[in-house]
Amino acid sequence: MKNKSYSYQDRKGLIPISWEKFHGLCKSLAIATSKFNPDIVLGIARGGLYHQHPVWFVTIPGSIKGKRVLAVDEICDSGETLNLVKNEALKMGAIEVKSAVLYSHKKGKDIPDFIGLITNRLILNPWDREILKDGKYIFHPEYVDALKTQNIQPEESLLLGIKPESLAKEL
Repeated sequence: MKNKSYSYQDRKGLIPISWEKFHGLCKSLAIATSKFNPDIVLGIARGGLYHQHPVWFVTIPGSIKGKRVLAVDEICDSGETLNLVKNEALKMGAIEVKSAVLYSHKKGKDIPDFIGLITNRLILNPWDREILKDGKYIFHPEYVDALKTQNIQPEESLLLGIKPESLAKEL
């Protein structure tokens, strides 16, 4: 069941993110968040994408008591996941909690403290844009469906265009 806030019908336009753009956003977020000087960084993985509401698979460690905590997620839509993490961390004794995301949709832009990019366009990430199927890289089926909601055909130009490197060793 997909979270209704991630409805692809709400995304208008595309923003293909290259590995270089991703790296640049990460570097900028690192510089910005370093001013907060967190003691602990909590990574959030797929908070609301595959569930109606965020689900705890791993609990926040008790070692956050008395610490400055930075919660980091890929994207903020409704802010439900970030707020859940912040409230739980404060309840467990963190002295301050801030959050950082690579991307935020416009409706969630007031939730994170640090945001790399604010957009309502469909974000095509470099790490999951293409998958290997039958020995060939193809456009990820989820993105194909998302593009269809905008009447866009998944063109080869939207793939990363990175050729496989020769391996130093293989079986």
